[in-house]
Amino acid sequence: MTSDAGGTQDAAREFTEETAGTILREACVDAGLDAVEAELVRLGSNAVYRLASAPVIVRIARDPSAADEMERAVRMARWLEAEDFLAVRALSDLRQPVSVGGRVVTFWESVQAREEYATVAELADLLRRLHWLEEPKSLGLEYFDPFAKVDAGLAALDGVSVQDREFLAERADKLSKEYDRLDFVLPFGLIHGDANIGNVLRHRDGRAVLIDLDGVTLAPREWDLILTAMYYERYGWHTRTEYEAFVHHYGFDVMNWPGYAVLADVRELMMVLWMGGQVSSSGRSAEEFARRVHTLRMGGSRRDWQAF
Repeated sequence: MTSDAGGTQDAAREFTEETAGTILREACVDAGLDAVEAELVRLGSNAVYRLASAPVIVRIARDPSAADEMERAVRMARWLEAEDFLAVRALSDLRQPVSVGGRVVTFWESVQAREEYATVAELADLLRRLHWLEEPKSLGLEYFDPFAKVDAGLAALDGVSVQDREFLAERADKLSKEYDRLDFVLPFGLIHGDANIGNVLRHRDGRAVLIDLDGVTLAPREWDLILTAMYYERYGWHTRTEYEAFVHHYGFDVMNWPGYAVLADVRELMMVLWMGGQVSSSGRSAEEFARRVHTLRMGGSRRDWQAF
């Protein structure tokens, strides 16, 4: 289903609360849903809305070319449901994804009426089970290339100085060479791709469920452990007790692996580049981007980085 009426060209150029709201209302009309009093939960890589009229989450992708990625996310959700895996469910009575106003829209079951995160120990349990699954070839999952994402992040930098752009490109080149020399020790296979505490929610029935399936891919499993380790060791967003619980429940401590620092540096660079893509549209993002780049230049503590 495609609808390009009412300012499609403008919506394709910018992604704001106003333009996302317009797309939300049109998408809900087309789907037979009511968008009145919908709550904007987050505006980042996706605009995420919780409907007041039904237990439904609507996600609008920032990237206008995300149709294939969103289609894989929907198919992944339906496969995980068939496997009885605790993950977010795509609405089964809608054909999706859909394109509205030049953006890709998907519809999901709402986990509960308010957002409540589960624990890092529960995240570890979910990842351990996910990593045991063998994905069907029909899903057409791609092999993860971190530096394709890094290159895309460099190309998407918006409103940053030439000096910052060159510094980040040089850092990317250095890390690419170091990454190629890594010796991964965990098996290669299915990963979530953005495994962190923000993507595991408490269901209304009390169980923890994994959300945001856009980045599910095939890669070394260390990728799904790196963010929790970094959030503890570099940023102080998790306590030592929380991280020890994560390690205990998963059964492997990625911080003891010799490649940890390089993998963490690559993942951190992705975070900085993502922030750099928001500089011209968000004063808060511009301030945080400047803080992060300064830290990378100086080799300083990341403890004052803000979570987004």
